[in-house]
Amino acid sequence: MVLTSGALTAHGAVTEWRLTGGVSPSAVVLDCLLLVIGGGAAVYGARCRVGREAELIHVAQCSRDAVLRPLGAEVDGVGFSSLYRAVSGVGLGGDLYDLAPSPYGPRVLIGDVRGHGPKAAALCAATVGAFREGACSTPALVDLAAHLDARISGDLGPEDFVTVLLGEFAPGEVRLVNCGHPAPLRIGLRAEPLTPIRPSAPLGLDPLPQLQRARLGVGERLLLYTDGLSEARDAKGTMLPLDDRVRQAACRPRLPECLDALLSLATAHAGGALQDDLALIMCEPRCATPTGDAGRTHDSPVAHERLMTPQPGRRSDGAD
Repeated sequence: MVLTSGALTAHGAVTEWRLTGGVSPSAVVLDCLLLVIGGGAAVYGARCRVGREAELIHVAQCSRDAVLRPLGAEVDGVGFSSLYRAVSGVGLGGDLYDLAPSPYGPRVLIGDVRGHGPKAAALCAATVGAFREGACSTPALVDLAAHLDARISGDLGPEDFVTVLLGEFAPGEVRLVNCGHPAPLRIGLRAEPLTPIRPSAPLGLDPLPQLQRARLGVGERLLLYTDGLSEARDAKGTMLPLDDRVRQAACRPRLPECLDALLSLATAHAGGALQDDLALIMCEPRCATPTGDAGRTHDSPVAHERLMTPQPGRRSDGAD
């Protein structure tokens, strides 16, 4: 074969390219094509993952809302409002609450499952389901706690437990059954914890609670909360004191405003971000009791502050 001078020059250049460790132009083009295709596939895959994650988050949030229905109503003369915050990005946490009208008066539940995430959320759902099942058919509040303990026992692992507080409202008083949960605060002249005389273990740890009865009249409020409020810690590890700042927040004119103020108080104390799930329920009797001193309001700072504050129009759902 005879090579022209031009072909010899080109052949020599290619030979020199290969001998010096270079890459041919066709290989460069191929590499670029592979990078473009691979990058496009990676972007497409990332978009698909983001879409799936967004869908999962939406499903998780819908499931949460079905279990933890926001409270904003008046039931048998008692106003209720709720607030829930989870540290999980998908809104699934270990705190729970619910409200049920019953033949025995409005009944409310608040609780805290050991742990966080989907497993804790599943146990929350089981506990709320057991409450909804038994709230209207179990006359004694202590028996309702036993019903919850029996119903969720099969869902508990060896180290699992659930703290719960059950409340039942009657004219001039609230009846409580506490299974290892933080004591609620009665908001009047001060923020007063309604601590049980004999503490009980949480559900799952052989609870033996007793019925507790406490005065709760018109012009007073009852704050139910999880330890995301009482154990919110600052940079030094100091827990949020349930002092007059909490009382002032709980004396806002409208119940949702109270809960927003309490959330802001806990978040500020924790340095801007809560480290634990948080559930709050504010309860307010609105019907005067027929007899006795239980419903007296002349010395109630909550009633006084509401009278001194211009009142906006009442919301149709009663959550004020």
